[in-house]
Amino acid sequence: MHDTEPSDNQLLTALPEDDRQRLLPQLEWIEMPLGQVLYESGRSLSHVYFPTTSIVSLLYVMENGASAEIAVVGNEGVVGISLFMGGESTPSRAVIQSAGEGFRLKARAIKEEFNRAGSAMHVLLRYTQALITQMAQTAACNRHHSVDQQLCRWLLLSLDRLQGEELVMTQELIANMLGVRREGVTEAAGKLQKLGLIRYARGRIVVLDRKGLEKRSCECYAVVKKEYDRLLREK
Repeated sequence: MHDTEPSDNQLLTALPEDDRQRLLPQLEWIEMPLGQVLYESGRSLSHVYFPTTSIVSLLYVMENGASAEIAVVGNEGVVGISLFMGGESTPSRAVIQSAGEGFRLKARAIKEEFNRAGSAMHVLLRYTQALITQMAQTAACNRHHSVDQQLCRWLLLSLDRLQGEELVMTQELIANMLGVRREGVTEAAGKLQKLGLIRYARGRIVVLDRKGLEKRSCECYAVVKKEYDRLLREK
């Protein structure tokens, strides 16, 4: 038996009742283990994924193997927007950054739903706009803000998509996400720990003072959160 239901994904919950009932029988529950790649750059997608207790990182990977995160998707959204936006594939890679569960839906089913051009299409488009905002803000943040501000933003976005205050995450993985050197993450995490905002040991980060993290973060977290709330709470 699994612990989550489709209703644990906010995007599925935001769909009008008729649309949701049409999709429910086609949703397949899946485990989403840490580090699993859901799709690779340039490959055609076979499914879209609706995380419930997991978080997926969308990464751009350079020719030399270096990577940087462009967005995170958790229980607020869907992974694989290129399917219903008409692109079929994308130059990013989707990797599970926090293990958990979710549901997947075949490519054909999401395309059919989108092409009905009804309420579900509008919900998916609003979600896509929120995701584009996150991508744009991440690019600006990585260019203009300090590593500890970026780490605060990243921790807060991840926390919003999880139950509880703990993240299981190695410094190496965080460095890959933020596109910085591991030493930079060690220093930034140490700074936040000294301030009493987090406790970090053996790949586990426990957030001790969320309000303090929000104060320490740059404006990027608030901009992204506000846009998700605005677009996904609209009916």
